[in-house]
Amino acid sequence: MAGNLIARSVHDLTAAAWFGGSLMGAIGLNGASAEAKDPAERTRLSSAGWMKWAPFQTAAFASHLVADLAIAWENKERIAQQDGVARDTVIKTAVTVVGAAVTLYSGILGKKVEKLAAEGAEGATEPRPDASDELKAAQQQLKMLQWVIPGFAGLVVILGAKHGEMQRPKNVFAGLQK
Repeated sequence: MAGNLIARSVHDLTAAAWFGGSLMGAIGLNGASAEAKDPAERTRLSSAGWMKWAPFQTAAFASHLVADLAIAWENKERIAQQDGVARDTVIKTAVTVVGAAVTLYSGILGKKVEKLAAEGAEGATEPRPDASDELKAAQQQLKMLQWVIPGFAGLVVILGAKHGEMQRPKNVFAGLQK
């Protein structure tokens, strides 16, 4: 039980870090950086904050993957035999992978915004009217992604809870009857 408890705890805590970090960044960091008096500082400060978070986010993703593998290994028979568990495992894995890819792409866009910070901006994801097309496009995409990413992370948390519910004895029994 201890090995599974540790893996589940790491799994849930890393998903929570992804959710909370992305939401705090979108609301707190980007919102606070928009308060900077110098328009060039708005994107620079936001980018600096996101870059400080990036190593922790990467470590959370790596730890989440290791925990996922440990949980799957521990539950391989149940995944194979209990009705719906394999399907939900595939869905959760797909949501996690797509969400991680979207998060990675957001980081690439963030680096582009950081490179163009000297142009200035209204906010971390709000371009100035005279901004280059490259900066406008990157910021507009980031503005959308800053809300999509917590959605993916939240869905991973919800799907993890669903997996937990599927392990209740009455649900295991019902799933093995099919």
